[in-house]
Amino acid sequence: MFELAHVLHSQGFSISIIHTQFNAPNPANHADFSFHPIPDGLSEAEASMADLMPLFTSLNGKCAAPFRDRLSQMLVDAAASDQEEPIACLISDAFWYFSQDVADGLGLPRFVLRTGNVSSFVVLAALPLLRQKGYFPIQESQLESPVPEFPPLKVKDIPKVRTSDPELLFTFVTRMRAATKASRGLIFNTFQELEEPAIEKLRREFGIPVFPVGPFHKSVPPSSTSLLPPDGTCISWLNTQPPKSVLYVSFGSLAAISESDFSEIAWGLADSNRPFLWVIRPGLVRGSKGVHPLPEGLGGTVAGRAHIVDWAPQLDVLAHPATGGFWTHNGWNSTLESICEGVPMICLPCFADQMVNARYVSDVWKVGIQLENGIGRGEVATAVRRLMAEEGGEEMRTRIEYLKEKAILCLKQGGSSYKSLQSLTSHMLSF
Repeated sequence: MFELAHVLHSQGFSISIIHTQFNAPNPANHADFSFHPIPDGLSEAEASMADLMPLFTSLNGKCAAPFRDRLSQMLVDAAASDQEEPIACLISDAFWYFSQDVADGLGLPRFVLRTGNVSSFVVLAALPLLRQKGYFPIQESQLESPVPEFPPLKVKDIPKVRTSDPELLFTFVTRMRAATKASRGLIFNTFQELEEPAIEKLRREFGIPVFPVGPFHKSVPPSSTSLLPPDGTCISWLNTQPPKSVLYVSFGSLAAISESDFSEIAWGLADSNRPFLWVIRPGLVRGSKGVHPLPEGLGGTVAGRAHIVDWAPQLDVLAHPATGGFWTHNGWNSTLESICEGVPMICLPCFADQMVNARYVSDVWKVGIQLENGIGRGEVATAVRRLMAEEGGEEMRTRIEYLKEKAILCLKQGGSSYKSLQSLTSHMLSF
């Protein structure tokens, strides 16, 4: 959201951020924007990330009134001021469906940003339809079956959201879909050449303009949005490694793995005999609050060809000449950043849109390997060697270099994202 704000600021818009106290941003990191906090009314229990559906539902309910009050006051202040321009529009995340009713009530056009990609959003928005067709509850025996409505997905690729109340999930998606279709347009951090079939499908199904204006991070200066302080020693270590030799391993900020999977990954990396940079953040291993130690006896085995940090400056790591592969959970930011730097992937999706992203990486764009048969150390070592040192990995590298070039060209004058951004800004100013 902040990257999009910077993109629009570069087009001449002034930016006002309305935000909750929950997960509040630091205004000092964004000096060009004005910030307007609102109370969210969440108790400590309600603010838990353990079950996302009650959290999202609570935020949609409790934020509506304070959000309306704040936005209404901003409109009044803008109208009364000789210095302030009128507010052109509201941009909010697809998940905050309450904001559509607020915008309609105030006569303000709303645009929707979805921070995932188009391909996964199309599937997410179809969850109620897939339920009607009998895919839910998902059966263990059907996991490998194809989903004909969304080739090449398998049943196990259908987005999963952690919740104790599945009914809440389908209600949430139904409301999100309706509010999005009522908006003036959908904005995505992607580019036309990467997801053209899904973009066209979404335009047909939703009947509103779709604006792929990414990759955002290639259009804006680096910003201070890191969730943890990055450890810069990994760059110094990468400087000592040969080109394309290092596997970068990071599972993002939310994914968690079991103790046994952690051990198998560690020994598989060791057995691959390839150098690796591994982000072991606090909480990566379920039940562990601090940084989990490597399995006993592993340190000596990987001495000299492994570097462990609790957080890394990911964009710098992926752009480094020594980085030759990325083992990722396939969150969309990580997937897109890897594509933009021409780094092929090993895929270990965990939840939500990550399964769809991983399937596209492995089966559509064919720029990565998906670990589909568990995380045994043998499978891990084989996948690492295949990606980093064998012919199949070189073919993936060639294909992802092609996508990298497309990602560069789309932002240049006349490119698809360049033209989409011009169309978006014109549309925003037309109301």
